[in-house]
Amino acid sequence: MWTAAAVVYHVASRLAYVIGVGVALTRQDRHQAFTRLHGVEPGFRRFRRFASILMNNDAASFVLLCIVTRDTLPWDLPLMVLAGAGLVCIFIGISIKFWAAARLGHSAYYWHNFFVPVAPVPLDPPGPYRYLNNPMYTVGYLHAYGFALLVGSGAGLLAAAFDQIAILVFHELVEKSHFLRLTRPGTKR
Repeated sequence: MWTAAAVVYHVASRLAYVIGVGVALTRQDRHQAFTRLHGVEPGFRRFRRFASILMNNDAASFVLLCIVTRDTLPWDLPLMVLAGAGLVCIFIGISIKFWAAARLGHSAYYWHNFFVPVAPVPLDPPGPYRYLNNPMYTVGYLHAYGFALLVGSGAGLLAAAFDQIAILVFHELVEKSHFLRLTRPGTKR
């Protein structure tokens, strides 16, 4: 019963995050839904509060799912192997996320560039983007798999894969067209 509840809570949380933030960013991009009445920075702060609630809930639901379903991996691997692999994945994933965020700058964090007009960005940004198309949502997601391994959660590994697919779809449907307009001025929505 607890496993099913944790799975449903996490799936609902991930969908609320990617759909909620996706709809909000699309409305901002097309109609300035957050900034039209309140201005750029107050509108961005309103969006950021909304997005933070969804993102934090999503992260908490993932951790809860992994804890509720701990020690459910179908393989019989030594704890040290799982813990070691999990810690390595967490370290690599978080390092890539920080490196990518540092190279993109503050205008990309929390989708700030959807709210504040910025100059066109180069097509070949430095850092991990030189080597990976989308380091945040590809290798940067290793931390989720790593946490699931660390606690031995089979459902957590499946949830990490679901989460990664959901965020990659979000990227394709929401972020990519916005980014193309930033890199190629005059590109339509």
